[in-house]
Amino acid sequence: MDNQNTNSTPNSFPNSALDCSDSPQNTAEKRDWQAYYNETGNRPPRKTILTALNSFSQPGKAVDLGCGVGRDTVEILRRNWQVLAIDKQPEAIAGLLARDNINRELLTTQVMSFEELQLPQGVDLINASFSLSFCHKDAWNNLWETITNAISIGGRFSGNLFGDRDSWRDSGMIHCLSREEMESCLKPYEIELFEEEENFGKTPLGEERYWHIFHVVARKKAE
Repeated sequence: MDNQNTNSTPNSFPNSALDCSDSPQNTAEKRDWQAYYNETGNRPPRKTILTALNSFSQPGKAVDLGCGVGRDTVEILRRNWQVLAIDKQPEAIAGLLARDNINRELLTTQVMSFEELQLPQGVDLINASFSLSFCHKDAWNNLWETITNAISIGGRFSGNLFGDRDSWRDSGMIHCLSREEMESCLKPYEIELFEEEENFGKTPLGEERYWHIFHVVARKKAE
């Protein structure tokens, strides 16, 4: 696996697990969606999206998958990118559009599940912070192929995915990948950041759990 920055040491992202996803981590029946978005939406953008954005010399076209209420979307827009923000939950898109710190002229939104995902071609950046793992396992291969096909040569993927030692592995809520599976997914890419984190922590709503996370920024190679 080509790489510039790889790290398999637990806690390589200090406290990032406590600062996790804008993507709800349970079923709608069990989750207080608004409380979740209120808790996470105004946190700063994640290291992965900042690393990816800093690697570009000029703005382009981006997709934010599982955008939530815009924690990362806001920063992408601030840097004058055109952004397609996608989330399965209408509440998330409504929260994003209600923000007063976004450039709506650069923003397009769509309510869509990962299992039904369709993307435009020639995208420069696809960001997916703690969201892709909520795709049903039977749709995972198609989802990843859709993402890779949408990214232009030299474009980037940034995101955070759950590993197979995560305590929610057998919960039915998330699809977890082994390190080998993650590396296989990244074969079409040059790795610019790959960090593996494991630690005990809590979700944004205070649920205790064991985290196993891959933090990734990767640049698509020429075929």
